[in-house]
Amino acid sequence: MSSTAVESVAWNLEPLVGGEGPAGVDRQLDEAAERADAFAVAHAGKVAALEGPDLVAAMDELAGISELIGLAYSYASLQFSVDTADPAIGALMQRVQERATGIETTLQFFELEWAALDDALADQLLATEGLDKSRHHLATARRYRPHLLSEPEEKILTEKSVTGSGAWTRLFSELTSAIEVKLADSDEPVALDVALSKLYDPDREVRAATQQAVTDALEPGLRTRAFIFNTLLADKATDDRLRNFDSWLSGRNLANEASDESVQALIDAVKGAYELPRRWYRLKAKLLGIDRLADYDRMAAVAQSDEDYEWDHARDLVLASFNDFSPVLGDAAQEFFDGNYIDAPVRPGKRGGAFCAYTVPGAHPYVLLNWTHKRRDVLTLAHELGHGLHASLARPRGVFEQHTPLTLAETASVFGETLVFGKLLDQTTDPASRLALLAENIEGSIATVFRQVAMNQFEHAVHTARRTEGELSIPRIGELWAGAQEELLGDAVEVTENYRSWWSYVPHFVGTPGYVYAYAYGQLLALSVYGRYLEVGEPFVEDYIEMLSAGGSKSPEDLAAIAGLDLTDPGFWQSGLALVERQLADAEAAAAEVLAER
Repeated sequence: MSSTAVESVAWNLEPLVGGEGPAGVDRQLDEAAERADAFAVAHAGKVAALEGPDLVAAMDELAGISELIGLAYSYASLQFSVDTADPAIGALMQRVQERATGIETTLQFFELEWAALDDALADQLLATEGLDKSRHHLATARRYRPHLLSEPEEKILTEKSVTGSGAWTRLFSELTSAIEVKLADSDEPVALDVALSKLYDPDREVRAATQQAVTDALEPGLRTRAFIFNTLLADKATDDRLRNFDSWLSGRNLANEASDESVQALIDAVKGAYELPRRWYRLKAKLLGIDRLADYDRMAAVAQSDEDYEWDHARDLVLASFNDFSPVLGDAAQEFFDGNYIDAPVRPGKRGGAFCAYTVPGAHPYVLLNWTHKRRDVLTLAHELGHGLHASLARPRGVFEQHTPLTLAETASVFGETLVFGKLLDQTTDPASRLALLAENIEGSIATVFRQVAMNQFEHAVHTARRTEGELSIPRIGELWAGAQEELLGDAVEVTENYRSWWSYVPHFVGTPGYVYAYAYGQLLALSVYGRYLEVGEPFVEDYIEMLSAGGSKSPEDLAAIAGLDLTDPGFWQSGLALVERQLADAEAAAAEVLAER
């Protein structure tokens, strides 16, 4: 039995605000606003006249202001994520958003004037010494030139976003965090994440009852969430039209430093391999003794071997896996536990799922979990700590270049998860346990690669339909959702009527439209990175750490090249999919062994 109760694993956010709580938030925003006003007086209308050293000083000051805003925002948003129902926290979050937006509006001139510079002058300025932590940021910012509006127009859009898209996104988060599910085996309603974990139960009656209970819980607020979704779909269509983007996804691709063509190549490659998940689900039906899976059967345990994991056991397993690869990773991961940078227990009002918040380079990253003591929680811990290691190692890059584009954001997380999976597999000798673990591995890849592309196809369909048909009814959205799932699953899985409302709790569709394909991009890239590690061995460790430490200071192609990978190769995605097929073959072999013993 563990000596650490998971209920006690809570983060301490006070370092973000100097131990001052909400008063520290206001102090940071006051200082940021004062410095922003002074910056505007010094530079508004004068960016074209800057010389190299002036640009260096300007970027240093902007970095300082950004750090202050980032600290305040991180404190408020992380408080909100663990208690979305507290009105005081909600008010603090809103105050930060409003004040941060005002500061952003004050500084907006700089980006617009920088983008408007002549190419020759911009190139000359970018060659200045001292821009090592902002050069790539400045260069990539100029790619937005065709899509920027005038300064007054940009300011209006920024100011109105607080009571527009930002407000709708917050409302969606509050509504979904408040969803409670009444399960047959529970006296009290449980959080949505807890209920969804029941879909892993080996008993099909439990899974079917869980699906019905979740669908029933989604129903009361479905009309409101559909209205929010419709509103944000229309809002994005307006933004895309005003900014002259070719498609609903072009803006996301630009932010990801990926061309529309390269993203389409990824999507086409994954869709062309849809038979891989169908193959697994047909085999899984045999393992479960079912003629054909229903959607609520997809995550069912294929063997009675999913032991409970206490917190200390999971922590030690993850740390050992990272340490075995490199003490650099192990030491960085240890800091998350020692410094109270993790919030683990399920609580009423807490946001569902899991994430890692980078915060700012001057502060430590934080990880949120919803721990249910299952093996998949161990892998989720490894996944989010992978993000955390990426954030920690890239802190020296500064506020402008700590973050990678979303297309590389999953690389370290999937790699960390794969390291821990390998250790779990090494410790498992029982055929049924090995099958369960290998099944989770292939199902993880199916969820991250194929399901996310299917979700991308749903987004494509729903954004297109909203722009051509007007406001979409709940049945119409459900039809588009089911259609994308049916295209993925083919004849291997039945998509039930109940499942048609399950789009309505997915936050990415609302808060970060177009995000989901980055999961597939990152998973296939991470698998290729891991394959490179298996190929090269110990010498690869240094290259991997260098790649993570580079943060977003280079293009995705240049970052991948550090690890010896060529993202410009048209066959690159096929190589990643080949590794997924290898996972499938391992799971099939384990399944054949178990079936032979029955």
